[in-house]
Amino acid sequence: GYLWQVVHPLLLFGVLYVVFTQVVRIGSDVPFYGVALLSGIVLFVFLSEATSQAVQSLVDREPIVRKIQFPRLAVPLSVVLTALFRLSLNLLVVFAFLLAAGGDARVSWLELPVLIALLTTLAAGLAALLSALYVHFRDVKPIWDVVLQVIFYGSPIFYPIDVITNDTARELLMLNPFAAILQQFRHAVIDPSNPSAAEAIGGDARLLVPLGLIAAAAVVGFRYFDRKAPRIAEEL
Repeated sequence: GYLWQVVHPLLLFGVLYVVFTQVVRIGSDVPFYGVALLSGIVLFVFLSEATSQAVQSLVDREPIVRKIQFPRLAVPLSVVLTALFRLSLNLLVVFAFLLAAGGDARVSWLELPVLIALLTTLAAGLAALLSALYVHFRDVKPIWDVVLQVIFYGSPIFYPIDVITNDTARELLMLNPFAAILQQFRHAVIDPSNPSAAEAIGGDARLLVPLGLIAAAAVVGFRYFDRKAPRIAEEL
């Protein structure tokens, strides 16, 4: 239910925090590691919920889609907006943890709306694409679940980007739009000692790649959905 969706990232945070500070000890010496871990989980849970729940959104609402005329894009976007609301609540918890841990308010916090807008754009584009694809291809959901796991372990959620000492590997990882957004969030919001996304990826110019992928996800997702929208009711 709704309560579980709010509590879930906090429970996941608790488990991973114990594992990576007491067992593996990746983050035991990292300043504000707990807050950094929580922020990564909160942002990933938003992306995961917004996209995985959008996959079946049209099929789950088949009676409404068949009987009522309305913009079909409203269905997957409503899922994204609901996830965005939960994200805003969870971010309040992140800021509370940060201030309690001794973090300071900084001007760079003004980057937060831009970062959330980029993440929401990515999620909305993917949600539109996946929901339209699922109408025809029911294998989309298990495939996307695997992709989300790859994104989770391939992003610096529970480890600092500095642990990847190979420059090429680190720069390739940072081409992932989610990883770039997360890294800049940690630099701008949590602790400026964290490398910025530009520093981690090897220069400002290379940020055009993850930004381009976000734009591509939005353009392809919305255009594909728009092309399929007139026939969605018939094909459900």
